[in-house]
Amino acid sequence: MTGAAPIRVVVADDHLVVRTGFAELLGSQPDFSVVATAADGAQAVGVCRELRPDVVVMDIRMPVMDGIEATRRLAGSGTRVLILTTFDLDEYVYDALRAGAGGFLLKDVTAERLFDAVRVVAAGDALLAPAITRRLIGEFARLRPMPEPAVPAALTPRETQVLRLMAEGLSNSEIAARLTVTEETVKTHVSRVLGKLGLRDRTQAVVMAYETGLVVPRSTGSPGRQGPGPQGPSLADPA
Repeated sequence: MTGAAPIRVVVADDHLVVRTGFAELLGSQPDFSVVATAADGAQAVGVCRELRPDVVVMDIRMPVMDGIEATRRLAGSGTRVLILTTFDLDEYVYDALRAGAGGFLLKDVTAERLFDAVRVVAAGDALLAPAITRRLIGEFARLRPMPEPAVPAALTPRETQVLRLMAEGLSNSEIAARLTVTEETVKTHVSRVLGKLGLRDRTQAVVMAYETGLVVPRSTGSPGRQGPGPQGPSLADPA
């Protein structure tokens, strides 16, 4: 990233040791600049509105204002949210997705994986750790009755097909191979899907696909209805 402006990052976590540790870790990278830290969601919102960082690395459970509400308030601000969570917080992941989070990782993530995630989210792409995705889908199936499939009227049949494959976790290159088209064609379809449905990224597309019943988990699906494979959706591809 020689010559490029560094990715400006805020770290928000109510635990001082965790907050300081992640800030120091991220600050060790030459293409990152940690511009501030925050001890709760309200501080995170205030700091992000003032400094306009590229990414805020956000905890979910925090005093004063939790990470979900902070994410909701930052939606559309230009600051992307990367949430670090743990397995016992899975019930919050779906709500944070709907609030506009661009990515999720587990707090025991390796340093390199964290660095890569910040870069992916800063670039405007979406990312979910596969383990989180699997549990998210299982929780979704357990807690939310699946509606009858509803195809968004704005989409062409091909765009609907691409949306299904996106929600199944296929990358752009995998979708291209499945449909026997070029990857650039897939990128065009993905962009049109997001634009027509008013979605920010692939993460929101997955949420919408499950909410409408367009795609359902295999464990709850009936014959003829599609669901993700055993690994669940992986959303690290750009649109």
